[in-house]
Amino acid sequence: MEELTALIAVLTGLVVRFGIPLGLTALAAWGLRRLDAHWQAEGETLRQRAHSLGAAGHQVRCWEIRDCPAEERESCLAYGRADVPCWQVFRETGGRLPEPCLTCHVFRDVPAPIAA
Repeated sequence: MEELTALIAVLTGLVVRFGIPLGLTALAAWGLRRLDAHWQAEGETLRQRAHSLGAAGHQVRCWEIRDCPAEERESCLAYGRADVPCWQVFRETGGRLPEPCLTCHVFRDVPAPIAA
């Protein structure tokens, strides 16, 4: 009977020493895999949305959205460059974005491109 008690004590010790940490590690790995799958799906959704909207980003005509008057359009650098976004035209010519671009809803509402 003492041998059975000793065997149970050793097995209990092994379960406590190895079984519980292995179980917790497996549980953490399972949870992290689920979290990673969720993040991957979310990232793919954002990537697809940004790709579809980012491709249209150069087609944004700020003078139409902001309803600029004709005389203001003629003096605007971006008006003649419909092939690139307006903020890119200003950044290329001035080396930086003008202050009005930073608060403009046309600039702020277009998603940032994601490198593939």
